[in-house]
Amino acid sequence: MNAAALAVLLSTTPILGPGGLPAGWEPLDFPKIKAHTSYEWSASSMAIHARAERSASGLIYKHEGSVAELPMLRWKWMVAGPVPGGDEHQKLGDDYAARLYITFRYEPRRVGLLTRLKYGAVKLLKGERPPHNAICYIWANKLAAGEDLPSPYTKKVRMVAVRSGAAGAGEWRSEERNILEDYRRLFGELPPPYAGVAIMTDADNTKTSAEAWYADITLSGR
Repeated sequence: MNAAALAVLLSTTPILGPGGLPAGWEPLDFPKIKAHTSYEWSASSMAIHARAERSASGLIYKHEGSVAELPMLRWKWMVAGPVPGGDEHQKLGDDYAARLYITFRYEPRRVGLLTRLKYGAVKLLKGERPPHNAICYIWANKLAAGEDLPSPYTKKVRMVAVRSGAAGAGEWRSEERNILEDYRRLFGELPPPYAGVAIMTDADNTKTSAEAWYADITLSGR
């Protein structure tokens, strides 16, 4: 493992691409959700500023590579507060002021025939297969920090509460996670290669609002 290896996905002085967002970050929209979260680069905060008003969408940075080579995820985030009415156990409460997804590349050998057929159909419709699994690090609403549970929408996404509630709201927080260890604990196997990293602030299910800032996202060796 190369301890010096580093992948900078979001720096404090990024090159801005189309739409004024840091280069490499692309909109992540959902067909059934018409109202999208606003994302913009804030020069004063040196961060991506997200605002959701009864809306949901994300930003994704497509990154492929070995998890064993770059297992350490580090980032900074800040939220204005938790989402009113947010509840990790219900679809109607599945909104978060801030969350960060790590997605993993689809590998046919890891799944059964029905899943392979389903993923093949998605590829025909959209041009690419969905990820194999995902870890979603959340600023939780009710779930206690350190706890985890499956997404109310799919067991292929495991949600991990890094922060919870109003504690620390309005202040920058620095985080560090070992993706290799988290994946093995959550899914009981070694992870496939990375597919991408995404951020998301949403408030569509609760019909409320949310605000967050994201900065300094990196993957590195130990």
